[in-house]
Amino acid sequence: MNMFEQHQAQMQTQTASYDVGLRQFMLGVYNYMTGALVLTGLVAWFAANSTPVMSMLYVMNGDMIAGMKPLGWVVAFAPLAVALGFGFAIERISTSTAQLIFWGFAALMGLSLASLFFVYTGGSITRVFFITAIVFGSMSLYGYTTKRDLTSMGSFLIMGVWGILIASLVNMFLQSSALYWTVSVLGVLIFTGLIAYDTQRLKAIYYQVAGSAEAASKASIMGALSLYLDFINLFIMLLRFLGERR
Repeated sequence: MNMFEQHQAQMQTQTASYDVGLRQFMLGVYNYMTGALVLTGLVAWFAANSTPVMSMLYVMNGDMIAGMKPLGWVVAFAPLAVALGFGFAIERISTSTAQLIFWGFAALMGLSLASLFFVYTGGSITRVFFITAIVFGSMSLYGYTTKRDLTSMGSFLIMGVWGILIASLVNMFLQSSALYWTVSVLGVLIFTGLIAYDTQRLKAIYYQVAGSAEAASKASIMGALSLYLDFINLFIMLLRFLGERR
């Protein structure tokens, strides 16, 4: 075997090694994400079926939510604050602390989503969840396998997320049905695209951190958080269209 053939063999071995490592890395991401979704669902269901918990968060009128209490507002906005703070702090905290924050975030998100059980029927929530799972799986597979660079699309989508967030906050005061449905339509499109973009981005991140076990562990947690948020937001947007209201 000449030097060129030896180099080619070494490159193929290295590529195979990276491919195995990438699959393991992505499997870890999806495992974290799936566990977070299960935890969120369990907490949301438990809170929705707990009168004391709902009474602490909302003004209840029988089986209907008539308003939000101060603690309810805190719980509603806390996931956004935690997610932003988590992103800034990830480099300075240990992997075990990152895991603890990640699972705490998933539980907190479940608490904030408990009100959905008072707005939509349980059957429609389950149906939309499975529809979301199908869309997520399809777009994540596309992001993983496509040779197209989605970087430019990702920048546009991230700006769209901030636009949706601002519009949603404004509409809390305006209560405009037209703005509500516009945000919902754009939300479905944006978060569907973000699933593919974030999946491809995670592949690039893996090759940057592959040499450090701790860095790879933290990257898998942050990657799971990104895909988890894409899933949750897409689920909520689809629920607005497909959910059956009580």
